[in-house]
Order: sequence, then C-alpha cells, then structure tokens
Amino acid sequence: IYADPAKRLELYFRPKDPYCHPVCANRFPTSTMLLRVRRSTKKKQQLDTEQQTQPEVQFEMEILGIVTTVYKFQGMSDFQYLAMHSGPDGKQISMYDKVLMLKPEKEEFFNRDLPLYIPPPIFSRLDTPIDYFYRPDIQHREGYNNPQVSGENLIGLSRARRPHNAIFVNFDDEEIPTKPLDAAVQNWKKVCTNPVDKKVEEELRKYLFEVRPVWSRNAVKANISVHPDKLKLLLPYLAYYMLTGPWRSLWVRFGYDPRKHPEAKIYQVLDFRIRCGMKYGYAATDMPVKAKRSTYNYSLPITVKKQGSHTVSVHDLKQGLGTAGTSGAKKSPSSRYKLKESIYIFREGALPPYRQMFYQLCDLNVDSLQKIIHRNDGTESECTERDGWCLAKTSDDLRDSMSLMIKQIIRSTRPALFSNTTSSEDGKEQLAYESGEDEDDEEEEEEDFKPSDGSENEMETEILDYV
Repeated sequence: IYADPAKRLELYFRPKDPYCHPVCANRFPTSTMLLRVRRSTKKKQQLDTEQQTQPEVQFEMEILGIVTTVYKFQGMSDFQYLAMHSGPDGKQISMYDKVLMLKPEKEEFFNRDLPLYIPPPIFSRLDTPIDYFYRPDIQHREGYNNPQVSGENLIGLSRARRPHNAIFVNFDDEEIPTKPLDAAVQNWKKVCTNPVDKKVEEELRKYLFEVRPVWSRNAVKANISVHPDKLKLLLPYLAYYMLTGPWRSLWVRFGYDPRKHPEAKIYQVLDFRIRCGMKYGYAATDMPVKAKRSTYNYSLPITVKKQGSHTVSVHDLKQGLGTAGTSGAKKSPSSRYKLKESIYIFREGALPPYRQMFYQLCDLNVDSLQKIIHRNDGTESECTERDGWCLAKTSDDLRDSMSLMIKQIIRSTRPALFSNTTSSEDGKEQLAYESGEDEDDEEEEEEDFKPSDGSENEMETEILDYV
C-alpha cells in the first residue's frame, strides 16, 4: 500500500472473516519524529517506618527517525454482514462452517441444502458523511404545468453533456454535410481570440484537411499543437464525424464523401488488436505492451484515493498556446500538446503503444501491407460497409501480417517464450484466428462494431465528447 500513493490502507476488525468490510485510512504527508521513550523506576530506601517509599522515576528519550507519511482513519466503518440465518426458534445460527471451505472437501459438501446467502460486495461508495443540501420546492406561477415524464428528463448523468455541435454521419446516410452548424461556428469564434488560435485553424484547414480529407483525432494531435479543449471545438468547425462504415471514428472534411471516391480507401480505418494467448506462444502477462486497464487490478471505490486532476481554467483557454505556462515549461509552445507519431503510424520493427489501435490504411508504413491494400487499384467497383473500396478480407490479411511482425519482435526481445520452434506456415495458420474465435465470429463482431461507453481507448470514446 505504501508503494502506491493512490491506495488506501485497510483495517479489518475480523481478519479471519472473509466477509468483513474494512475501514480505510487516507495517506497524508507529515514531518514528525519517532521517539523511543523508556521509563525507569528506582525505589528509594525506606528512611522511616511511618513514611512510605517514594519511587524515583526517570525518562530516557531517543530519536529513531523522521516520519514523512501517516495514514489517518477518518471515515466511518462500513456495514458488516455476518454469515448467519434465523433458526426455527428465531435464534441466529452461524453459517461459517458451512460456507467456508477450509480444506479439500468431498462432493457431499457442495450438495448440502443451505439457506440462501449472497453477501453484497459493497454497501456504500463513500465512507465520509456528506450533506445533501436539499433545495426547497420551486414555487411556480399560476397556470404552470409540469412537463411530461420521458426518458430525456429522468435522473441520469450527474450533469448534462456540454454540446460541441458536431455532425454525425452514418454509412447509410445519403447526404453529407457541406458546412458546420451555426452553433459550432459561434463556439469556435468565441474562443478563437488570439493569433495562435487562428494559426492553428489555418494549419488544420490548409495543411491537413486540404492535403488529406480524412483524419483521426490522434493523427491531428500528432501533427499540430492545440489545446485538447480547443480541439473539441475546432474539429466540428472544419469536419464531420463518421459513426459507421470503413471510415468510422474519423473526421472527414466538409463536402468530401469518401464513399464516392475510390482513392479514399487509403483513409479507411483498421481496428487492430495485438493477439496474445498461450496458443500464440506468449500470455498476456508476457506482453511487452501493457493494456490501458485490467480487471485484475480493479479496486473497490472505497479503497482508491483518486488523485486530483488538473482543471483547465477559462484563462488557459483564452491565452492559447504561447502564453500559458511559458516560464519553466519543458516543451516549446509549438509542440506542447503534440503526440508522438507512434500513436497513429505503424512501422515495421516497432511495437504499438497500446494493445488496441485504430490505424488508417495510409499510416501503415510497411511495403508488404501497402501491397495488400492496393491489390485492386483501378478496379474498385463498389464501396461496402465492411471493406469499403478494398477487396474482401483485406482487414483480416492486414491483421495477420501485422500480428506476424509483432510476434517476430517479441520473439527477438524474449526468445525464452518461443523455445518450441514452429514453421512459418504453422504460425500463419495459428494466427488466422483472433482471441480464440474463428473468422466468421470476427466478421460478425466487426460488422456490429459500435463505440463502447466507458472504454479508455480514446478513439472509441471520442464520440462521447461531442454528443
């Protein structure tokens, strides 16, 4: 616990009870000393029979060290749920000897009839008392009628999402937008108050979208330096967002329809996930690329002390890139918010930064992959929702080739994982399946792809920033 500043120290009143809920202590910095105090008592000789002896007490103190961190239990104890049930006479009977398996048991142990016992995993998400601050009922004017109850005004999120006025387009939509919404124009003009912002707008319009009409947000952030909050307002001002199809999760320049231009196939998106598992020769724990999150490291809300995030003020937005934090800044204003190229470009011999990546086909900088993409140049006849302008199964072929490249990288860095050598043909056949599922299942999954709420993949959750 001490090694992780975000963890809270747990205290169990009944350590041997697996159903005991702990109390948690928060971590605080301090500057105190640890003392060792010795109290020695020395009896004096009795001088008079009528007088009682007066012991002589002496204290010795020694400084053992300096304490820099303390844990304070300031919260309330959580509810405790005992494994008990009521007997016929109303007396509480313990069930610990029936539900806890302390040693290997035979089949009879599991087939016994027991009262239903399902303890809740957590009772309360907070262990500190808070005031709700209930507001008084609103006094309406005469003639006011309450609105009809619908799904829009039921209790839901803690706050309404801030609209950024982006235009969303599905693959089946016939028309594409040619200009932004008026609200998007007003929002950008409101924050575009300095020359730096105007320069960023000009760079994004001329040097990015004029040269390449389709971009991912990560690719934009790797080519220009713009504050993330301002980028949320700038992208809907210059492009629309594709929800489905081969260009899903990408920003397309207003007036450009990739479904009508065969040369737009190089801008299609590829959902690539690094394959791991024992049948591939290495497990998830052996993967050099770490996952963004894992269910194995999940902690209950009461056991995590969240770190305070840096809040962006209105002053930061108005100052732009060149004035905020110039003193002592490690990066120049022209590259402060830029991402690394590896966030959107795939190169041979380099591992992706995350296990799941969204690449545009033109950003796969490998000759063998580009040959797969351009197999049908000049003969494109139909743009489909799954494969776009490419041949069928092009995405599968790209994933297989990329997986073999990554396997070779892992083999060179960790040869002990591949002690049993296999032929290249076996490797190709072995990698023809992804995540333990056959090709048909993978095809159905990709067709049913939808951005998932709560994922930490930035491109999947990007839509949530603009709803």
